[in-house]
Amino acid sequence: MPPAEGGRLADEWARHRPAVFGAAYRITGSVADAEDIVQDTWLRAANASVDDVRDLRAWLVTVAARRAYDVLGSAHARRVDYVGPWLPEPLLTGPDAAEPVLVDDTLGTAMLLVMEELSPPERVAFVLYRAFDVPYDRIAEVLGKTPAACRQLVSRARRKVAAAAPPPAGADGARVLAAFRAAYERRDEAALLGLLDPDAAYTTDGGGRVFAARKIIRGAVRVATALLRTAVRHDFRATPVEVNGGPGLLIHRDGRLTAVDTLEIADGRVVAYRRVLNPAKLGGGGFAGTR
Repeated sequence: MPPAEGGRLADEWARHRPAVFGAAYRITGSVADAEDIVQDTWLRAANASVDDVRDLRAWLVTVAARRAYDVLGSAHARRVDYVGPWLPEPLLTGPDAAEPVLVDDTLGTAMLLVMEELSPPERVAFVLYRAFDVPYDRIAEVLGKTPAACRQLVSRARRKVAAAAPPPAGADGARVLAAFRAAYERRDEAALLGLLDPDAAYTTDGGGRVFAARKIIRGAVRVATALLRTAVRHDFRATPVEVNGGPGLLIHRDGRLTAVDTLEIADGRVVAYRRVLNPAKLGGGGFAGTR
């Protein structure tokens, strides 16, 4: 929804929208929910007097976070009945992204999965403090807690994230992605095995709507076999892109986008390969119309 002409909000909305979307997406892990929250935030702001708000960006982010906090509870309830492994809805970033996206270490697929293990208050507090520098007193307003309690939430979340979050791919990321893509497209099992960590894990999210493994596949040989089994269809193509701030592949079959993959890379090898197949998660995130 475009902002109306005139006023501070109309002048600044486009500049702050990526932060509003970014906060909602990091908290919910859903592009669709984040877009709804962006619209809710705009409506709330359009019906409020914001001309005297000292820090409009922080105000908008906290409004979005409060709504995302409400959504997060129902989202967790939906995931209890989700068929097979659940993965965050992928988001196209980098030069291919249709809209600007704020990218940092809290946006990666692996980090979003780590944040799924946090309690909803921990996740909201961590995202606001870590990604958006929102002070504890403002976080307290979102969560209905004291600033001291929010400080403890952030501290606990930091410890949990530090214990589970993967290291960044580093300079090897682009090289490994290019080599992996080439080996995958030519169905070279030996090359794939050389690029996969011996304990690599392969996760597929079909949501019960398309065929996908119901459990995580572990071990380089089993992962390579599973990947190659899916590469035999006519006109298979893997396109390298940046997804959630890291290395990814768009998988097209017969000219149609059928999967968005993200690769977790460490020490020059792929340690986790995650594939979103659920059609409901491929229509947003900037992937519509990709070739």
